[in-house]
Amino acid sequence: MTLRTAVDKDTGVALLTLNRPEKHNAIDLPTAGQLTSTWQEVRFDDTVRAIVVTGAGDRAFCTGLDRDAASAVPQPNSPYTIDDPLLKIGPKSNDLWKPVIAAVNGMACGGAFYLLGESDFLVADPSATFFDPHTTYGMVSAFESILMAQRMPYGEAARMALMGTAERMSARRAYEVGLVSEVTEPGEAVAAAVRCAETIAGYPPEAVQGTVRACWAAREAARAHALAYAPHLISLGNQPSEEQGELFAARRRSGFRTR
Repeated sequence: MTLRTAVDKDTGVALLTLNRPEKHNAIDLPTAGQLTSTWQEVRFDDTVRAIVVTGAGDRAFCTGLDRDAASAVPQPNSPYTIDDPLLKIGPKSNDLWKPVIAAVNGMACGGAFYLLGESDFLVADPSATFFDPHTTYGMVSAFESILMAQRMPYGEAARMALMGTAERMSARRAYEVGLVSEVTEPGEAVAAAVRCAETIAGYPPEAVQGTVRACWAAREAARAHALAYAPHLISLGNQPSEEQGELFAARRRSGFRTR
């Protein structure tokens, strides 16, 4: 399985681990399907009251959509629609209102923001870095940028999206701009997230889920309006796939700076 799920029935906390460390936990189509089905299963499992999501290994939380998976997804001819296999990998997209905490280790980039954008808060290892490679490879960052613009100041979200692979945001900077709520000691991100989840899971679930729903409602109207534009922007702005591949090959070893 490319997604490990462990549930502690005593505490009510589930730990979801993206388990493709050899691929930097990039999400292929089976993993995307497992995420969707897991959120839906957890939604109806009353023994689970809080969830932590993380990535296996120490190199990456998640590096987005596996490029092989991207090339396998057929796209409609209409410029107004797009089939994105990551649109349903997040908890809120599956109508799950149990609290979700992301424990970020190593790289988190591109399609990882679908998960981070629908988590309730983020805890990060000092090694964590955040970046969005889309523009570097001739692709529009639409869904990812919309989600990140709701989690941090506009200028920071825009800088991340526009700088592509040339720059990575450090865990410390992510904390300073509000993307991350806590930077832990090295190797302690999952443990810190689980401690938070255990505390929250000990509270009455109706109160907790209602609070999650209320917090999300404060963002939902603007998010829904923005997401309606995303497919059209992607269809107009993306370079042809063969050009994307050339750009990817040319820049994969380019240097970057961390700030």
